[in-house]
Amino acid sequence: MDLNRYRFHSRWELPVAPGAVYRVLEDVPGYPHWWREVREVRRTGETEGVLRFRSLLPYDLRVTARVSRQDPDARLIEAALGGDLVGMLVWRVGAVPGGARVDFEQDVRVTSRMMRLLAVPGRPFFRANHALMMRSGRVGLARLLAAPKPV
Repeated sequence: MDLNRYRFHSRWELPVAPGAVYRVLEDVPGYPHWWREVREVRRTGETEGVLRFRSLLPYDLRVTARVSRQDPDARLIEAALGGDLVGMLVWRVGAVPGGARVDFEQDVRVTSRMMRLLAVPGRPFFRANHALMMRSGRVGLARLLAAPKPV
């Protein structure tokens, strides 16, 4: 077992049209406006950028992300990750009765020296930290999508 590899899956159901959810997710520079743990997004190219995030643990992660596939018709976004986390992530937005289902998948290896040193004792905390971040993302996205739109 590789203690520096993490596979995550989160599912969010929101009472909003899938297209509206997808449009927010494809606007990565906008993430800090609704997802408090995403502290900074800096574009470095047309389909890539650097993200800095922090959840409950007092440690920032810096990740480069490059969109490898973006399909609005399928409401799918895939990105390759580098930096403190190396691997990939996928957003899939589908329809469910009354709204949208959002699936987030991430398969990464930790490269951060501190997280690698704490691989054994820190693993449950890292997983809990990720779960809290994802819960906060769902709440922030739901709040954003429920807000009245300016006329």
